[in-house]
Amino acid sequence: MSSTVHHIRGPQDPLDRLGRPLHDLRISVMDRCNFRCPYCMPKQQFHEHYRFLKSQERLSFDEIVRLARLFAALGVQKLRLTGGEPLLRTNLADLIGDLTDIPGIDDIALTTNGVLLGQHAVDLHANGLRRVTVSLDTLDKEVFTRMSGGFGALDQVLSGIDAAIAAGLTPVKINAVIERGLNDHTVLDLVEHFRGSPVIVRFIEFMDVGNRNNWRPELVVPSRELAARINERWPMQPVSQNYKGEVAQRWRFDDGAGEVGFISSVSQPFCGACSRARLSSEGKFYTCLFATQGLDLRAPLRAGAGDADILQLIRAVWSGRTDRYSELREELRRALPETKKIEMNYIGG
Repeated sequence: MSSTVHHIRGPQDPLDRLGRPLHDLRISVMDRCNFRCPYCMPKQQFHEHYRFLKSQERLSFDEIVRLARLFAALGVQKLRLTGGEPLLRTNLADLIGDLTDIPGIDDIALTTNGVLLGQHAVDLHANGLRRVTVSLDTLDKEVFTRMSGGFGALDQVLSGIDAAIAAGLTPVKINAVIERGLNDHTVLDLVEHFRGSPVIVRFIEFMDVGNRNNWRPELVVPSRELAARINERWPMQPVSQNYKGEVAQRWRFDDGAGEVGFISSVSQPFCGACSRARLSSEGKFYTCLFATQGLDLRAPLRAGAGDADILQLIRAVWSGRTDRYSELREELRRALPETKKIEMNYIGG
């Protein structure tokens, strides 16, 4: 990977209306998933007859690489591959190999539920992947089965994490979405299990992503409450950010057994430093996780548009961006209660 290449901001790099640059691109490579987590793809809606995208409707690897090159030309330095479940996409390691060759891209990561990670970790690392994030909400088998939509694959996920560590994809980050009354009582177990290992557990406040997860404010466990609970058991101190715009607040254990993180987009929104764009499985460009509409880039790609034309489309959308949903959540939910947001399985987390 081109780790020594750092994009130097130029006059052609767009800033949005709030002065935020475009630095990170999250690419959903697959809308399907082998879980049915209630906060993302509840099985009542995503049932066996649900119509997912056909293969020709998803962006091809060549189309993804071309768009990634164009985003890199506008200042993107970090790519994250998401889903659905990205490891359901055949030959994903080949795509990663191609993405690592793009000038200016100095970080590529993958978010997965971990079930297939044991099979692919070595190949992913060999093709240039260096970081992986595993979604794992609990170590309680019964709660895990409920939160994964009935799939009791906890042992496979834990084996996948071990395989990732053995392959050199470290530190592994774990994202745990915490919902009050569902899995908040298992938080300390998760911390205890991974303390002292090359794993960083990060707790995410339950968010109102999409339209199907029955989100209510009282189901959110604020990060400060979790931090106090963990600190009481294992004293820890806050750590400064690795970089401007880092979404997780980091805390390091006093005894040297690693760190945990908190992603607090409900109680402490971080929209002001958001430099992330999203590309959906079928090629729509979204400027916010809570977006209600996106720009179709697949159509111009397949109609033969040149790079300059597509760059102009991307630049225009980003330059007009004013998104700060998490800062305005209550106001927007009251004013526009029926607004349809894009579902998470199309654009990842």
